[in-house]
Amino acid sequence: MFNCTPRFSCKIVAIILTQTDTTVGFLSQDKRKLQTIKSRPSTKEFIKVYKNFLALNIRVPKNRHKMLRRSKKTSFIVKNRAFRVAVDNLHSQVLRANSWNFSSSANESGQNYKREFCVQKADIIIEDKSSLFEGEASTLLKMNTKKIRKLR
Repeated sequence: MFNCTPRFSCKIVAIILTQTDTTVGFLSQDKRKLQTIKSRPSTKEFIKVYKNFLALNIRVPKNRHKMLRRSKKTSFIVKNRAFRVAVDNLHSQVLRANSWNFSSSANESGQNYKREFCVQKADIIIEDKSSLFEGEASTLLKMNTKKIRKLR
């Protein structure tokens, strides 16, 4: 199928459409593909979703550790890096192969969820018996050692 020389590895990065704990989302390790699909400016960053706290390679202020571990449906920004940890749902099962993925809501930038658009753009679709549905976006908190600001 793919011809690769031994010195170079062939890695195909898929766009995955799945139900997250909050809404329908695209997952991928290639943020350029996500930017193209969503027609999103390259200056706007994506949230990085980690499969567990061990995979999280961001230094979080020590006085915020407990809040981070206990949070549900919440994304954080620390030192201008956006992330969230998906612990125990279908979203986390998808992440088992990779320790992290870039995540975005499954829609065109600024638009609502349209199944036809998402199915056309995704390489892999993961759907359970409850189907895919657009829910409320996660809470987004920007924090440092001194204060926390809610952005959405």
